[in-house]
This record gives sequence, C-alpha cells and structure tokens, in this order.
Amino acid sequence: MVSLKKIRVSACNYILGLPAAVLLMWSLPSQAQIQEVFPTDTIEQDADDLRPLNQPSSIFSMAAGERLLVEAAEAISVQDYTLAASKLREARQVFDQLSNFYQELSSLFIGIDSRITDNHRRRALEGAQKRDQAAYQLALVHRQQNQPELAVPLLIQILRSQQPTRELGQQAYQQLFELGFVEIPYPNDGDRESASSAPR
Repeated sequence: MVSLKKIRVSACNYILGLPAAVLLMWSLPSQAQIQEVFPTDTIEQDADDLRPLNQPSSIFSMAAGERLLVEAAEAISVQDYTLAASKLREARQVFDQLSNFYQELSSLFIGIDSRITDNHRRRALEGAQKRDQAAYQLALVHRQQNQPELAVPLLIQILRSQQPTRELGQQAYQQLFELGFVEIPYPNDGDRESASSAPR
C-alpha cells in the first residue's frame, strides 16, 4: 500500500517539474475575476476623476480660481474687504499662473499638434480674462479701503492686457479717471459708438 508521505512527495515533484509559465497561469486571477473587482467601464469612466487637479479640493485649477472669486464676492457682500482682497489676490495669482503655463504649452506644440496648440491657447485666454476680472474686482476693493495707490497698478495692468477698446479695458480706464489719475475721459461721446462696435 502506497503511503500518504510518498503521495505527497510525488505531488510535489510533479508540481516542481511543471514549467514556470504553467505555474504562473494557475496563480493569476481569471479575466472574469478581474472584471468582477474592477469593471472595465468603471475604470474608463473614472479615469479623469482620479487625476488630482480635477478634484474639487484642488487649489491649482480654473475651478479653484472660480471658488476664490465666489468667496471674495461673499466677503464683499458683508463688507469684509480685507478678506475679499486676500481671496482676490489668490484668485488673480492662480489665473495668472494657469494662463502663463497654458500659453507656454500652446507655443511648445506649434507645428506639432494643432489640436493641443488651440486647446491650450483657449485656456490661456480664459485664464487671462479671469485674471483681469479678479484684478478689476481687487482694484474696486482697494477703492473701498481708501487705498487708490494700490488700485492704479492693477488698472494699468488690466489696460495693458485688455486694451482700451474692450469693455473691461474701458472700465479700468474709467476707474483711473474717477481716481483722478488721468484727466481725459475715454471713450468720449464721439468715441462711444465706434468703441462699442470694436471686437471683444
């Protein structure tokens, strides 16, 4: 009668004699088991959601800058201008950095991939527009704080970025006029019609 010990030894020798590939196949989970734990459609659907800068908690994204603008508006509504100024400075910095980075990425792909170039150029413009809006709101807050000397550099930067023919640029110049920094209003009555038809 064959002893149990001999059976065990024979089984071990058999397993050890199998090719490594066969042993590996036995140890791996089946495709069905993998899909049960990680369904393919879920992986594809959540891929973008797992990227850190797409998370709601991200502090370096367009959405983060928008949140700061909302928080600044809430502070302004209760006349907490110190908090509002802080939030607007943060928002302006976020949008400025995003705009610069997207502009750089856009220039790097010129002649390589026009889709990437155009996409990043659009995002750079979006970031610049939001940066200027945050700067304008910050200038208004400085006016409320009786700190016009802090408002003037912001308004000049907005004019440089937006140009005097665009709405935000005209608003910035109007603030400079109201502060007494410039003496000639723009647009004057004769210019208003032509300025309103200028490209935005």
